[in-house]
Amino acid sequence: MKLKELLHAIPVQQLEGSLEVDVQSICFDSRKVVEDSLFVAVRGVHTDGHLFLDKVVEQGGQVLVVEELPVKLQEGITYVLVDDTAYVLGLLATNFYGDPSKKLKLVGVTGTNGKTTIATLLFNLFENLGYHVGLISTVQNKVGDRIIPSTHTTPDPIALNALLHDMVEDGCDYCFMEVSSHAVVQQRIAGLRFAGGVFSNITHDHLDFHETFDNYIKAKKKFFDDLDRFAFALTNVDDRNGSVMLQNTIAHKKTYGLKNMADFKAKIVESHFDGMLLHIDGHDVWVKLVGGFNAYNLLAVYGAAILLEQETVKVLTAMSSIVGAEGRFDVVRSSQGVTGVVDYAHTPDAVENVLTTIRDLRSSGQQIITVLGCGGDRDKTKRPEMAAVAVRMSDRVIITSDNPRTEDPMTIIRDMETGIEAKDRKNVFTIAERREAIRAACHLAQPGDIILVAGKGHEKYQEVNGIRHHFDDKEILEETFNEQ
Repeated sequence: MKLKELLHAIPVQQLEGSLEVDVQSICFDSRKVVEDSLFVAVRGVHTDGHLFLDKVVEQGGQVLVVEELPVKLQEGITYVLVDDTAYVLGLLATNFYGDPSKKLKLVGVTGTNGKTTIATLLFNLFENLGYHVGLISTVQNKVGDRIIPSTHTTPDPIALNALLHDMVEDGCDYCFMEVSSHAVVQQRIAGLRFAGGVFSNITHDHLDFHETFDNYIKAKKKFFDDLDRFAFALTNVDDRNGSVMLQNTIAHKKTYGLKNMADFKAKIVESHFDGMLLHIDGHDVWVKLVGGFNAYNLLAVYGAAILLEQETVKVLTAMSSIVGAEGRFDVVRSSQGVTGVVDYAHTPDAVENVLTTIRDLRSSGQQIITVLGCGGDRDKTKRPEMAAVAVRMSDRVIITSDNPRTEDPMTIIRDMETGIEAKDRKNVFTIAERREAIRAACHLAQPGDIILVAGKGHEKYQEVNGIRHHFDDKEILEETFNEQ
């Protein structure tokens, strides 16, 4: 592709060099530069792409997109000066891959909890309705039946547009994707055209990155602010910040909720460990998911489907057969009558939601044993809150490791323990080794008891000092149950 085509509709401050350069690839990682690459110098959290311009030229890069021109310009190299390279990277990726988000209906899902479940349910629903669909999520990316491993909740702009281009080439009609707050702030979705946006909720998380809760809210809100007038903006009216998301958007505004007046309403009629009966907009539907938080997720899915002009009866019929994302309230039962629940809950609110559901489902005399850890190198302020919630809502709690990453597991555990009052410590155990913590919970449980293993959900690894070791909460739970 010629550079002049690639720069279509991109705000360029200054150009030094030729517009007739052939660009074979675009990148922002200097290690990936090959002959005839265009390199975008992005200022990141840990490094600055402007520091690697000489290396890029040595490796064959022909075009450098920068926020600051080097003192000495190299002959035969084209320099493109812009205000914001992170933003322009998204636009360049969009142009390079032929504006793929314009060629299918792209729906973004954002919020603290529920993003993966809502996006996955939408994918499953629309497949059930007969469409060819794409998915971009924390658990996995999918192009129809083809699975592509996921490395981030929202990929970088180049990987994202390449994936969307792949979906277009494969004939996808829709794509449902998670939109993280990091992705919004880091301009990963710049240049994409969304048919709609869905907001689940917002609670305490990622303050290590955003620093304040207000900044976190603004990041979520910006996604809706940037939607165009042809898109829809669907928000959870029961969340206290749900209406904030709609304040400045010009998109078509719609709401859903269980408690307050909303465009899409639902009520939980019955709830069991294997599903629940919902009353949605005048219709009863049995679904295979459990809990109030999943009632919200399903209602968001229903609302989005209707806003995408699907027929109500067909949507509700399809909803009765779809299942949620892996690692979200996954139920495992032992031959001894113990019920295990594996869930990705890794925020105070998510832990409370899962435990509220379990408490509502349990019978008299059934104990709840919770195994809980917190991730290393992440928001430390939520650690004592998560422990406090678990202790308040469980009969016994085992504090353990999650993904310690580069932190000492015992340091993380001590942070969690500061949220536990002295009077509750008799029901709290500390076992740093996560496998042993899960096994201990199984041995403590009596017939009828319920074990919640929270924090890692779908993950098949445990990250320690930069190395990912195979680790699967559900696998360990099943193995221990089979031994008993």
